[in-house]
Amino acid sequence: MKYGEITHFCHPQHKLRFEYTEDPFKCDGCKEVGIGSRYKCSTCDFDLHKHCALPSPSITHPFYRKCSFQFLSRPPGDILRFCNACEKDVNGFVYHCKSCGFDLHPTCANLPQVLDDGEVKLYLYRKVSSPCHKCGRKGRSWSYRSNCKKYNLHVACVREMLVESWHDIYLGRGSNNKKLETRIPSLKGTLQNHHRSKGKVKKCCEMAGLAVQFIVSAVLGDPTAIIAGVVGSLISKS
Repeated sequence: MKYGEITHFCHPQHKLRFEYTEDPFKCDGCKEVGIGSRYKCSTCDFDLHKHCALPSPSITHPFYRKCSFQFLSRPPGDILRFCNACEKDVNGFVYHCKSCGFDLHPTCANLPQVLDDGEVKLYLYRKVSSPCHKCGRKGRSWSYRSNCKKYNLHVACVREMLVESWHDIYLGRGSNNKKLETRIPSLKGTLQNHHRSKGKVKKCCEMAGLAVQFIVSAVLGDPTAIIAGVVGSLISKS
């Protein structure tokens, strides 16, 4: 990964500088929310995920071994397309497989297969048989599942929580972290229904809170981002 200043084909008038931010931003490449590492033009308030700023021309993915995904600056054709990882619309930069018609947001294409901080380990699955803690459904989009198999969260559900909470970002009005804090803790209440003792509830919610932080960071394009302040209310004491 390169750092410093770069030039980019979609913003040739100014150079973009690498920086790290704990404030959410809207990527002007893929049109999705980001956090953490980005390339920014301060003059124009132009932002790109690092995967959008320095994309690979073509990629493969372990979930689609027969596919070859090509990077495109816009979705192909005239019909509305959606990401096969998170089920959300594709409105900007995309990895597209011409032979099968699959599409992946750059951030989804680069989701880590394993998220591990030494305490919580989460594995990315194309499909899982257990229900998602957010929506209660099985299957659907890609999911992150803990190694203890207690926590499962659809990538699609994470996207939905972010879109619901950060709608202002999509409209270019800035961030609204307090709103996010009222949305994501709904997972906490769901988990409490699975346990009886207070001790188990507290531990379960603390672990789930860590899991959600890692998954949210990964979906936003930077699994190393520190966003405890954004979703901290999830692991607060009951």
